[in-house]
Amino acid sequence: MDPLLLVGIFVILFAVFTVLKAVRIIPQARARNVERLGRYHRTLKPGLNFVIPYIDRVYPMIDLREQVVSFRPQPVITEDNLVVEIDTVLYFQVTDPRAAAYEIANYIQAVEQLTVTTLRNVVGSMDLEKTLTSRDTINSQLRGVLDEATGKWGLRVNRVEIKAIDPPKTIKDAMEKQMRAERDKRAAILNAEGQRQSQILTAEGEKQSRVLRAEGQRTAAILEAEGQSRAIDQVFQAVHRNDPDPKLLAYQYLQVLPQLAQGDGNTFWVIPSEVTSALQGVSKAFTEALPKSAATRDDMPESSAAEEEAAKAAAAAAEAVADAQEAESPKGPRQLTKGAQEPAAFPDLDRKPTEAER
Repeated sequence: MDPLLLVGIFVILFAVFTVLKAVRIIPQARARNVERLGRYHRTLKPGLNFVIPYIDRVYPMIDLREQVVSFRPQPVITEDNLVVEIDTVLYFQVTDPRAAAYEIANYIQAVEQLTVTTLRNVVGSMDLEKTLTSRDTINSQLRGVLDEATGKWGLRVNRVEIKAIDPPKTIKDAMEKQMRAERDKRAAILNAEGQRQSQILTAEGEKQSRVLRAEGQRTAAILEAEGQSRAIDQVFQAVHRNDPDPKLLAYQYLQVLPQLAQGDGNTFWVIPSEVTSALQGVSKAFTEALPKSAATRDDMPESSAAEEEAAKAAAAAAEAVADAQEAESPKGPRQLTKGAQEPAAFPDLDRKPTEAER
């Protein structure tokens, strides 16, 4: 091959390579620092840029977007001498590519170490309980310190978040027991309040029920008393209005006497002395001849059933009078046994009345 041809090909390739090194295309939200003869010259902006090959040195690309960095958990000692591990997340953004490249060797590592030291200072002034409940305070303090320290590095710290705070296992167990005890306490209090409210409502219901029942009984007693009063008043007025004679009262005594002997255990009963006069009046009423009208005299031969009824009534009246007289005797009241037969006190009452007596 001709040496001139080889030299020409080499020159062409070198020219193409030189042109390619002179042209730099920077993406959006990126930046690259350029050094000329070892000294910072300028920062390439997004778009098409030209540099002098072999004189300008272009450094790697720097991302200008907001970045998220999660650091591994770091042990931190609280004010009450408990070691907790805190996991943090940092949100930052490069605002000055020149300062980020020349003011700090590795800004990611620098931000991590600064976060750890600041976190230890902040948490070291808090106890465990306050540390667990004051995340917003810790975040704001961390952000203030980091933003002030990283400003000269061309960085801006937007947010610092505590992702996790892990106390020791023994502390976790104690906290779980405490939380369980608090929940049991609240459950017991709620249960007691429910039972108290239930008992109060039950007592109020029983109270209202008793009050209503007492009012009902009082109203019923009042109405019953008023009814009895009216009934007694009507009976009293009816008795005085009709003016009953002693014969009617004696007949009422006779109707009450059989009721005294009712029942299986009524084998002994006493006849009051006041009944004697009434029974004598009844006996006299049945033994005396009743006035007869003309119609009665005409119908008497045919009314044999009436005669039998009158005879039975006379016999019962005579027996009652005899019992009353015997009860008034000095021997004291007599005992009447069911089924016992006593002799008639008035023999004349046992015979049937004659035609003349009728």
